[in-house]
Amino acid sequence: MENKTTTATTAATRPFGDSESYRPRLSYYHPNGRGTGGAIQFELHPAHGCTDGSIFATFARQKTVGTCEGSVRTFPRFDWANRICVKLDMSDLLQMLQVFRGMQESIADGKGLFHRNTHSNTIVKLEHRIEPQPGYLLEAFRRPLEGGEPSRAGVVLTVSEALGLSLAIEQSMDVIAFGIPMVIPRPNAETREPVSGTSVAPTVAGGNDYPADDPDIF
Repeated sequence: MENKTTTATTAATRPFGDSESYRPRLSYYHPNGRGTGGAIQFELHPAHGCTDGSIFATFARQKTVGTCEGSVRTFPRFDWANRICVKLDMSDLLQMLQVFRGMQESIADGKGLFHRNTHSNTIVKLEHRIEPQPGYLLEAFRRPLEGGEPSRAGVVLTVSEALGLSLAIEQSMDVIAFGIPMVIPRPNAETREPVSGTSVAPTVAGGNDYPADDPDIF
């Protein structure tokens, strides 16, 4: 029997340390009694400067089987030390949304998303499944470029989990594309003293406070 757990980290569950540098994660844990389950964590990275936004997906295989003896319960553990981490950009995420929305049964007709770095090749697959129960298979395959054993990890998301993930991806698109909106300080309208770190916009004929062609007046 497979256990399904979905969590979103909050202030109450985040690890100790600097809260400002901590990045929340959306996690799905699917252990089973055979020890063949898996877990996935998603981490949002908004666009900033010259860096495009993305969502990092981290896959891990189940490492141990949980036990329950009397009142003592040991939870399953996952092999995060040998995790598979993939950076999903906007193009990758849009292909995933096509599957979640029913526009495609799988990504690239089952070929998946191909990622390559200096150490390995990774393929991420997402496909809609009907049997043995409705859901979405999401898994990653990693093959080292120089020796080493290939690895794979993934889970079968329930329909509810897939809906939650697809909505989270959709709602993240704004900051993936444009980053977190920032308020640009304006000079004091009465004293014309600039706010720290800004410069005063030039005055045009007629006494206007801002240039006539300033697109941010209103």
